[in-house]
Amino acid sequence: MKKLIAAAALTLGATGCLGPNNAFNSINNWNAEVSDSDVVNEALFIGMNIIPVYGFAYMGDVLVFNTIEYWSGGNPIDAAGPFPGFTRKSGDED
Repeated sequence: MKKLIAAAALTLGATGCLGPNNAFNSINNWNAEVSDSDVVNEALFIGMNIIPVYGFAYMGDVLVFNTIEYWSGGNPIDAAGPFPGFTRKSGDED
């Protein structure tokens, strides 16, 4: 019985791992636009990795949200949209 439960959990969890990762990408996009200062954005990024906000969002995507989207066709978290990118310091252009 334990093997059956473990197999079912792995099957349901593994089906969603290649989804759009909307929760993770939403947090990432928000972090890139919090401030015009790269230093502030980087400090926030590091802090959100120490307190595993990014890790929990990614785990939620892999185990819950992407799986829901796989089985139902709809993700409970809206798509984050394109990544806004990073700012470039003057002199860094190619």
